[in-house]
Amino acid sequence: MTAVAAWPAGYALLELDGIDSTNQEARRRAAAGETRPLWIAAARQSAGRGRRGRTWQSAPGNLFATLLLRPDKPAGECAQLSFVAALAVSDMLARFAPHAGITLKWPNDVLAGGRKIAGILLESESQADGAAAWLAVGIGVNLMAFPKDTEFPAVSLAAAGIAPPTPKDALLHLAAAFAKWYETWRTAGFAPVREAWLSRASGVGSHIRVRLASEEISGVFQGIDDSGTLLLGLPGGTTRFIAAGEVFFG
Repeated sequence: MTAVAAWPAGYALLELDGIDSTNQEARRRAAAGETRPLWIAAARQSAGRGRRGRTWQSAPGNLFATLLLRPDKPAGECAQLSFVAALAVSDMLARFAPHAGITLKWPNDVLAGGRKIAGILLESESQADGAAAWLAVGIGVNLMAFPKDTEFPAVSLAAAGIAPPTPKDALLHLAAAFAKWYETWRTAGFAPVREAWLSRASGVGSHIRVRLASEEISGVFQGIDDSGTLLLGLPGGTTRFIAAGEVFFG
């Protein structure tokens, strides 16, 4: 039986029937002066987005949520919250689907049985001093349905033969898990987050392809460094440090 989670103290919740995207609503709330940590969840999105401006297909019954934060940290450090979010999503999924083979794919995807079941999109605005004025942590989880026409194979809990939770129940456990990992990151830094992420990472030690803005390179996934940068082992024994890209296995 799945343990009952408690909504984390200090986090507000805004539940909407429909919206263009929860990340866009977070941006609007930030501009309006919202200062509390605020989860924004919607039953429907008309303009959900993924990384690199891609459309995020928003099928009914899936989870669409964004957490608006003001971390008071440099924008570069705030990028590490994609790993915090990935750990929180994997914790939530493991509660409802402990045998689904949940793993993490750099930089911000969650897999079930090697297929993408969740994606994370961070958006922010920086202040003049380089600190993040606000940060939106957008999370989409395929509970009921998944897109069929993606380059990297996708899946949902329902398609994997697992009775999915309601989006509301999923968000409750996600919010609790995020609050735990966020506090770890705030008080102890990235090291424990990095260690936990690597223990759940998919493909460490194996050959991968990494698609960059202007090239695609192959090598061995050696892990991530103490900032979250991917370490790619190249022929000849050199290592390339990759801050952003898309990973494909094999």
